[in-house]
Amino acid sequence: MAKEFILMADVKGLGKLGDVVRVHDGYSRNYLIPNKLAAPVTDATRRQLDKKRKEQDVLLAQQKEAAKLLAQTVEKASCTITVKTGEGGKLFGSVTLNDIVKVLKGQGLELDKGQIEMVEPIKALGVFNLPVKLHPDVQATLKVWVVEE
Repeated sequence: MAKEFILMADVKGLGKLGDVVRVHDGYSRNYLIPNKLAAPVTDATRRQLDKKRKEQDVLLAQQKEAAKLLAQTVEKASCTITVKTGEGGKLFGSVTLNDIVKVLKGQGLELDKGQIEMVEPIKALGVFNLPVKLHPDVQATLKVWVVEE
C-alpha cells in the first residue's frame, strides 16, 4: 500500500525537495525515512520544509555572490603556460586541464578541473578563451596564453 510523503531533499528518480510523492511502505520505511529524505505529510512537516527552503534560498544567494566575486577574479587572471616546441612551433605533447589548474593554483586561484570547460587539450601556441562555470547562473572566461619556452 502506498502512502504520501514530502521529500525533504532531492531524490534521484523520485522528485525534488518539497514534492509530495506516493511511495510503498517498504521504500519509505527502509530508505527514505532513515536517511531523512522524506517525512509524512503533516502541517509540522510543511512548516519545517518552508524553513528549510528559506535557509536554502539564503545559502544559494550567498553562493551566487561568492561566485560573482570569483568570476571577476578569473576574468582578470592571466594564465601563461610555457611549453617546449619543435620545428614549426609544434608542441611536444599538449596543455591539459591539470596544467592550467596547477598554474592557477600557483597564482592563488583555486579552481576545480570540472569548472573549466575544455573540449580537448590545447595542441598549439596562442591565446585561448576557456569558459569557467562557477555557479549555475555565473560563468566567466579564462584567458590562457600558451607560449614557447
